[in-house]
Parts: sequence; structure tokens; C-alpha cells
Amino acid sequence: MSDSDDFLVWVGSALYEAELAIHNGDAGPRRAIWSRNEPVSVLGAWRNAFGQQELDELFAGLAKQFSNCTSYRFELLAYDVVGDMAYTAGLEHTSASVDGQPRSYVLRATQVYRREDGEWRVVHRHGDTVSP
Repeated sequence: MSDSDDFLVWVGSALYEAELAIHNGDAGPRRAIWSRNEPVSVLGAWRNAFGQQELDELFAGLAKQFSNCTSYRFELLAYDVVGDMAYTAGLEHTSASVDGQPRSYVLRATQVYRREDGEWRVVHRHGDTVSP
């Protein structure tokens, strides 16, 4: 398998499962796929975070807001793998409860990844809402 093939398998498995979990109120899998090395950052649709402590707080807060995910799909629009760096750009289609209220929305999401000790780790995320 090529680096690109391996990366896409990871995106379709570990990354997908982590996103599904946080939308069901469990931040653990998402935090597990994020780098423990600086720099890390999120420019989020609802909140931003810079550094490990803010990332932990952000993910814990999001997990408290989300529950009952009935649908999550990542529509990959572009990606590349160059050495130990990669990126994805796509649309996240989500139906879940946010603060107890059912919601469906689409986010544009761009993420940057770094291979650390042979494993892909997320190091940056930018997400914003798509207007209907």
C-alpha cells in the first residue's frame, strides 16, 4: 500500500470513528488521534483552541454538548500526503443533538496531519458552517 492509501484507510477508520464518538458525547477517541506535540490548533465553527490545555478543554466541552448522533458523513473533497505531512478538505454532514436539541448541519472542515512514530495525528483543524 502507498502512503496515500494508508492515510485514506486511517481517515476512513480511526478519524471517522473519533468524529462519530465526539458527536455521541465521547471526546476520548478524538483526543487520542490528536498530536501531543506542539503546535496544535483549532479554528472551530464554535470555539478556537491553541495548545494542549485549550485542546483538552475544547474537546471536553464539545463532548458535553453533543449526544445522540444519528448520522455523520465526511465528504472528502481534496487531500494530499507529502512525506510525514498530510491534509484533508471536505464537508462534514452531521445530525446529532446539540445541548439536547436535534440539529442537522454541514461544516467545511480542513485538517492538517503529522505522522509521528509511524502514526497519523491531527495537528490543526479549521471548521466553519455552510450556509443553506
